[in-house]
Amino acid sequence: MFTAPEPAVRDRMLSARGYACALMGLADTTGGEVWGYAGRTLSRAVDTPTGAAWLRLVGDPQGKSGGKLWEGPREAEQSLPLAVPRPRLLGLCDWSADGWDYRAEHYEFVTTPPVAKSPVLHHHAELPDTWWQDLHQALANIALVRTGRQAVREQYIRRRVPEFTGVTPGEITWTTAHGDLHWANLTGPALTLLDWEGWGTAPLGYDAATLYLHSLPMPDVAERTRKEFEHVLETPASRIGELTACTEILQAAPRVPFYADLADGVRQHLRRLANPRSGSAPSTL
Repeated sequence: MFTAPEPAVRDRMLSARGYACALMGLADTTGGEVWGYAGRTLSRAVDTPTGAAWLRLVGDPQGKSGGKLWEGPREAEQSLPLAVPRPRLLGLCDWSADGWDYRAEHYEFVTTPPVAKSPVLHHHAELPDTWWQDLHQALANIALVRTGRQAVREQYIRRRVPEFTGVTPGEITWTTAHGDLHWANLTGPALTLLDWEGWGTAPLGYDAATLYLHSLPMPDVAERTRKEFEHVLETPASRIGELTACTEILQAAPRVPFYADLADGVRQHLRRLANPRSGSAPSTL
């Protein structure tokens, strides 16, 4: 999803990946690297005696690993119902080297590609009605999961939403969410939900709003997304979730190029949320 990091980080992560393959009895492949932000994660296909699989490597400075993002995939495997379409976690291993903590996660291989290579959609996506039905069912099943994990912290909402939207949030309706529902984390035309690092509780409407905002460069898909989730997004209880999704994109825009490109569209949407006629922002919600 992100560009390859600086050479020193790339070399360190590739070396750690080779070590992980040796530890787990996997045969590495070439090409097709998928990088996380600033090279924190590296994912790519591997070969096993039974066929292709997927290996995701996470690297954090020693002593700073652990916590929500580190444990998200394993806790998703343990907590989510089988009805949620996702790659199954087959194994993992942890080790430390040269001041870094690493975790390698071995997944079953997903043959259907992501809808987009980038989180933000920049091409038409022809998705069948059954895809949208499956997505609705998947999110409904996620919402039923009880968890102490937080996809979005209330402290963040109370502090940052007023800063970026001019709205002071009131009471928040919470639900369990995927937490990073964009087009690079959804496969199609057969649906699989990828990347379970950040799942947990979030304001109602947060997942739907996140997907909608990442659709803005493609008006036809954005319109379809909005219509599919209007039963959630057109309710007062979901407004804080939508404002939170807007806030996260605007906050990330100065450091992430594809969010910088999306920022103007998000600001326009905020004006429509505030008042479709005047564009003026309310002070409370």
